[in-house]
Amino acid sequence: MSGTDDKSDVGADGTRAGDTAADTHAKPDAGAGSAPGVGGTGTGAGAKAAPGPGGDSTGADAKAGPGGDGTAAPPALTTPRGRRPVVAALMLGMALAAIDGTIVSTAVPQIVGDLGGLAVFSWLFSGYLLAVTVTLPLYGKLSDTFGRKPVLIAGIILFLIGSVLCAAAWNMAALIAFRIVQGLGGGALQGTVQTIAADLYPLKERPRIQAKLSTVWATSAVAGPVVGGLLAGYADWRWIFLINLPVGAVALWLVVRHLHEPSRPRPAARPRVDWAGALAVFATGVLLLTALVQGGVAWPWLSTPSLGLFGASAVLAALTVVIERRAAEPIIPGWVWRRRTIASVNLALGALGLLMVAPTVFLPTYAQSVLGLGPIAAGFVLSVMTLSWPVTAALSDRVYNRIGFRLTAIIGIGAALLILLAFPLLPYPGEPWHPAVLMLLLGAALGLFQLPLIVGVQSTVGWAERGTTTASVLFCRQVGQSIGAAVFGAVANGVLAARLLDAPVTGLPDDLDGVARALEDPGALSAAATDYLRRAVDSAVDHVYIGAAGAAALALLALITLAPRRFPVITETAVAPTATGAADRQDSPP
Repeated sequence: MSGTDDKSDVGADGTRAGDTAADTHAKPDAGAGSAPGVGGTGTGAGAKAAPGPGGDSTGADAKAGPGGDGTAAPPALTTPRGRRPVVAALMLGMALAAIDGTIVSTAVPQIVGDLGGLAVFSWLFSGYLLAVTVTLPLYGKLSDTFGRKPVLIAGIILFLIGSVLCAAAWNMAALIAFRIVQGLGGGALQGTVQTIAADLYPLKERPRIQAKLSTVWATSAVAGPVVGGLLAGYADWRWIFLINLPVGAVALWLVVRHLHEPSRPRPAARPRVDWAGALAVFATGVLLLTALVQGGVAWPWLSTPSLGLFGASAVLAALTVVIERRAAEPIIPGWVWRRRTIASVNLALGALGLLMVAPTVFLPTYAQSVLGLGPIAAGFVLSVMTLSWPVTAALSDRVYNRIGFRLTAIIGIGAALLILLAFPLLPYPGEPWHPAVLMLLLGAALGLFQLPLIVGVQSTVGWAERGTTTASVLFCRQVGQSIGAAVFGAVANGVLAARLLDAPVTGLPDDLDGVARALEDPGALSAAATDYLRRAVDSAVDHVYIGAAGAAALALLALITLAPRRFPVITETAVAPTATGAADRQDSPP
């Protein structure tokens, strides 16, 4: 949809949001007029749009600067040379959050053996995920209000405090509580690092930093289980948390020493934080994600706890909407959903979180239970996806600079849809390289899908809205992941239950975890029973991948029907301070 005659959405402050397609009457060479602003230069308000990368419009009838108030966005934070320690700090901060989930998973037997609490150990992961997800909108708003640096520093410190407490935990309940403290810091790390990455680089250079951050996630996915297993096996599981301290200390020092945000105009009124809205968002997210994470695991889906949690979360969601509509500075402002570009990216990346559950959660089970691989080999089948993802992400700018953000993402998710549909066509039992090739292709497709959307949506807003926008995107992806874990877990167990109901032998387990444990000791089963269980798992995972393909189709539909044909990119012209006090001009592409 081109949105040729669309009007700009109006933000909460009454200014034009700038989230429309380019003015069709703009001349091809119509540039944005310069006007003095913060840092020395700025983009003139109401300038005609010039074609941006791949036809994406730049500053289409939008006022420049944060919130469209006519002031220029703050300048780039550092010079190219000064960026290096800041980028190193961002990568270390991202590594803290990225490796945390994978490094703990391999030490669960040792942790449970030491502390007990086998029945609730899953909350080591669920509690952390809940804390990260529900705090993302709050940290996004705080970074827009008070700056990125104090939020990032607070996030690192909180994460390190949580790590020390986790290492000192005396029972499983304490460890779960301290993991939640870690998650409160992890929410600040994930959202703020992505936002600073967009602040550091102009549009044409943002794939460089995003590719580096993608590499951090890829490396963490492979290194986390290995490091966790080594520490748990040869040292003590508490070192899994203590190892965060030197990494976090270096990141903290680099941020304090080298991250210098430019001064901004002092606001006429003291900034107000919507604490009531933050509490409402937090409570709603906790109840909803608890229902999704525990439903079908700790209690049946249609049980009183599930229905009660879903009902309470619905009531709190309605209350949150009321609070946010009345708030002067809402945590989740309405413009996040009123602007077509941001809304479509939120929905598309929410669907990405949904579909990612298939490879990350169910592929290792498939590799071990169907293909008969060991845990390490099964991990490598999955890890090939993390090898191709950063490569295509780094090269995606060569595509979207020619054809635009939207079309590049459509190509990526369209390819992912076909790859996911190809998984059920794999032969049984097949060879390990069959799913590995598909995962390699899937990573390449998703790298071409995700990064253009993140870079594109960050480029449609000014500095003062970028933190909120980035947080909304990450929040939707995290919620999609939680929904996917619940939905696809129910699908897999439902298929297994149906297959086992008609099993030719008796005494077989009736859920995915039980089947996986039974197949770890195939000597206890007959050859016929073992083969039947393997085929049942194969069928269950096939259905999950079909569901993941459905999620990819939803992302494709959101981009085709909701996203404007050309993203309304805002040109930010800035003057960055150098170490010697000179100025280094950082211009975004037209």
